[in-house]
Amino acid sequence: MLLAIGVLIGVVLGLTGAGGSVFAVPLLMLLGGLSFSESTAISLGTVALATAYGTLRNSRRGPMLWRPALLLGAAGMLTAPLGKWLANQLPAAWVLMGFSVLALVIAWRMWRSATHMPEAASVVRGSNLALTLPPDLLCRLSQSGRFEMRPRCLSALLAGGALVGVLSGLFGVGGGFLIVPLLLALSPISMAQAVNASLLIITLVSGVGFASHSLQGGLPALNLLFQVGVGGIVGMFIGQLSSRFIAGPMLQKIFAGCLLITAIVLQLFTH
Repeated sequence: MLLAIGVLIGVVLGLTGAGGSVFAVPLLMLLGGLSFSESTAISLGTVALATAYGTLRNSRRGPMLWRPALLLGAAGMLTAPLGKWLANQLPAAWVLMGFSVLALVIAWRMWRSATHMPEAASVVRGSNLALTLPPDLLCRLSQSGRFEMRPRCLSALLAGGALVGVLSGLFGVGGGFLIVPLLLALSPISMAQAVNASLLIITLVSGVGFASHSLQGGLPALNLLFQVGVGGIVGMFIGQLSSRFIAGPMLQKIFAGCLLITAIVLQLFTH
C-alpha cells in the first residue's frame, strides 16, 4: 500500500506544474494510516527524492536557472527548521486545520490557472523542460533590467524562499505553488524554465525539511520512507512518460477538485 501511495504521489508531482506535493500528506494519512507528524516527515523525504530525480533528468537535457534556484533554495533551507519548530509549538489540530486551508488555496489556484492560462497547464514537472534559456537572466525589479546581486533582485527571492521553507517545515509541502509564480513575477522567463528551476528548489528545501523533522521529531521508520520514496521516483518516471499525452487544463482541474475533496475528507476523518 505504501509503495502504491508513493507511486501516486510521484505521478501527481510529475503531472502538475506546481502544488502537487500537497497531496502527499493527506494520502499518507488517509490511505497509509500514518499520523500527521509521520506523514509530513515521509512526505518531505519522498518529495525530495522524486524532485531530485526530476532535477537530475532535466539537468542532463538542458541548462538550469542555477542562480535564482540556489538563492531561493538556500533561503528555504535556512527557515525549514523554523517551520518544524512552529509545528512542535502549535496544537496539532491547529496545524492540521492550517494544512487544510493551504490545500484549499492551492486547489483554487490550480483551477484558476487552468481556466485563465490553459497553455501553462500543459507545462508540468514530467514534461521535457530542456528549453533554450534567454541570453541572460532578467529581473523586473532591477533598473538595468538584468539580474544583479543587489537588494532589489535578491530581496524577493530570499523572502519568497524563507516563506517556502517555513511552510515546508510546518506542513510537509514542497512549495512549488509559491516558487513558480514568484519566479515568473520576478523575471520574464517561460513557464517551463520556472517549473524546471522549482524542481531543484523543492529538492533542497524538502531535503532540509525532512532532516529537521528527523532531528526534532524523530527519524521516521526507514522501511516506510523507502517504500514511499521508491514509489515516488517510479511515479515521477510514469508522469514523465505520460505527461505529453494527458497533461493540460482539464487534468489540472481534476487535480484541483480532488485536492478540494481530500482537504474536506481529511478534516472529517481526523475529528
